[in-house]
Amino acid sequence: MGYLRHIQACNRPVAEPFLPWRIGSGIYGWVRPAFARLLMEWPQWFAVDEVQVRSPGGDPVGLQAGLTQVAQTLAERGEIPPLLGEPYPVTAGGRDQAIATVDRVMAAPLGLRSFGQHLNGFVREGGQLKMWIGRRSRDRLIFPGALDNMVAGGLPSGIGLRENLAKECAEEAGMPAELAARARPVGVLSYNRVAERGFRPDVLYCYDIELPATFIPRNTDGEVEEFLLMPIEQVMQIVRDTDDFKLNCNLVIIDFLVRHGLIGPEHPDYLEIVTGLHPPVGMPDTSRAP
Repeated sequence: MGYLRHIQACNRPVAEPFLPWRIGSGIYGWVRPAFARLLMEWPQWFAVDEVQVRSPGGDPVGLQAGLTQVAQTLAERGEIPPLLGEPYPVTAGGRDQAIATVDRVMAAPLGLRSFGQHLNGFVREGGQLKMWIGRRSRDRLIFPGALDNMVAGGLPSGIGLRENLAKECAEEAGMPAELAARARPVGVLSYNRVAERGFRPDVLYCYDIELPATFIPRNTDGEVEEFLLMPIEQVMQIVRDTDDFKLNCNLVIIDFLVRHGLIGPEHPDYLEIVTGLHPPVGMPDTSRAP
């Protein structure tokens, strides 16, 4: 067991072929060949061959309309889950460099760079550090019943970081806006994971907030079954010795432990842990040849 295994689980070597999705001269995603074959139905937007998927880069308005049509059709046919109505950026860089958007359920099949926000909520009681932990509702599609960060969610296009964080804090933890505004940005984590629905080159914006002892989180959107206030030693033990947390939440907590000196340079895996939390975003170079 140990902490490093969670980082490795989110960045396993890619052992299957993925086709680069090129728009103009840039690579915007990575697509399984089987999904690429579905895209061949729209040759005006997706030119598919044995080595790549290519889309035209000179007509962003047309590309946006095409992506919307493709997502709607594939969802209606059951090729992808029902659409969520959350626009995610199509970008080879940051969110502000997006050339189009697509529904969130298409992000993994297209291997898009996705963005999220995670908030560590903690309390100091009698000199002891404690962390608020959520348990995901049993009806969640992904990791039902798993432990989670106090607040965590995707970061759609068209909304600012602070605005989205305040929204997630209100929905997931019943946190008023004036309290959520105290959240402190503490960095960005990344990982590149092959998942059931596709390739996940993900970026997580992380925040800490020290909460008053009087604040009790309360879920309002049905996504969290319960909240638990745990001594940080218990949180460390769960992360170190179990797989009870949603996979990427382990990384957020490990980063918290490093930043707060609870995992220090004397730990045998310290260097691998610290560097492993920030790999380059995208398909590893050694896996780029399908």
